[in-house]
Amino acid sequence: MTKSDPSGRSSERAASQLRRLEQSLLDSAVRHDGDRLRQLLAEDFLEFGSSGRIWTRKSIIEMLACETSFQPPAIEEFQVNFLAEKVALVTYRTVRTEPKTGERLVCSLRSSIWVRHEGEWRMRFHQGTRTT
Repeated sequence: MTKSDPSGRSSERAASQLRRLEQSLLDSAVRHDGDRLRQLLAEDFLEFGSSGRIWTRKSIIEMLACETSFQPPAIEEFQVNFLAEKVALVTYRTVRTEPKTGERLVCSLRSSIWVRHEGEWRMRFHQGTRTT
């Protein structure tokens, strides 16, 4: 679901692009690519992780470079709301399931603030909150 941007222009293309960008951050190849992460994350990026830890752009890139056993979760209930012409709030739920049984193991509510700068979307803030 997407709400139109403040100027009234269609936002479907931007919402689709933001979904692809969020999904790319769940891709192991992207997560291990420091250059790509520096393109996607704003210099002043900040994350409040589902563990309660606070991550900066530098610390998250360093952590992801060492990540060895990441299994990407499914994305559900994806929504984009434009807060301003070049600012979007993205919210969704991630779900990790047991591959053999399909049982839902871990669910998290996710929110990101993306800012369009020089024609490119960059994530400025992200938060994950574990839920049932």
